[in-house]
Amino acid sequence: MARTIQQLFDLSGKTALVTGGSRGLGLQMAHALGEAGARIMLASRKAGELEQAAAELQAAGIDARWIAADCAQEADIHRLASEALQRLGDVDILVNNAGASWGAPAEDHPTAAWDKVMNLNVRGYFLLSQAVAKASMIPRGRGAIVNVASIAALGGNPVGMKTIAYNTSKGAVLNFTRALAGEWGHYGIRVNAVCPGFFKTKMAEVLIERLGEEQMKAHAPLLRLGDDEDLKGLVLLYASDAGKHITGQWMAVDGGVSAIVAG
Repeated sequence: MARTIQQLFDLSGKTALVTGGSRGLGLQMAHALGEAGARIMLASRKAGELEQAAAELQAAGIDARWIAADCAQEADIHRLASEALQRLGDVDILVNNAGASWGAPAEDHPTAAWDKVMNLNVRGYFLLSQAVAKASMIPRGRGAIVNVASIAALGGNPVGMKTIAYNTSKGAVLNFTRALAGEWGHYGIRVNAVCPGFFKTKMAEVLIERLGEEQMKAHAPLLRLGDDEDLKGLVLLYASDAGKHITGQWMAVDGGVSAIVAG
């Protein structure tokens, strides 16, 4: 008998590792997965922010804990995967969300800054996915990986936006998602991506200050920025059995910006 919609979206008994989970979009997605019943492991660099985020989740009735780790460092990634598996038992859902950006004209972009963005936004996603899959998902024949890309992956920069490394890294995340989905599908592992548009996050603060919040809203058909609920539905779809026949896909959550950008 087919399951009900409530049963398909239920994550009771599941575990989720969310990187960049101490604030912003990562914390929002952790809330969504925890509210659906999953146990949550948050990861980011700063222990103080993680402790506060875990307390916020716990106050909402979510089983949450944390590990401080830098997902730009290979040794930290392997330590994170190992400790998460020790404390959770297995990882059913991996949300690759840790990220960095850098603003500079392409002709003057520092090589070190380019490497910093690529190491975290692309190499870190690969290494953590590999570590978690080999130790937990592949042996059990199931798992869901959600990669956070961006609408910056979908085209070039408008005038005034000088984030060549960030855009390039997020474009790489989309093809990484497709390639990994094709390769790991026979293991029962689904790999999908979410492409957020403009949200009021710390990473977007500089852009909001430069362009003005009202002007940024005006670029979206829905005339608003993303809020602290707008990623919840999509990440839950990707992570749960409601999305069990979806892999290798991406979806923009951007108020319609990407739908009209070609015009």
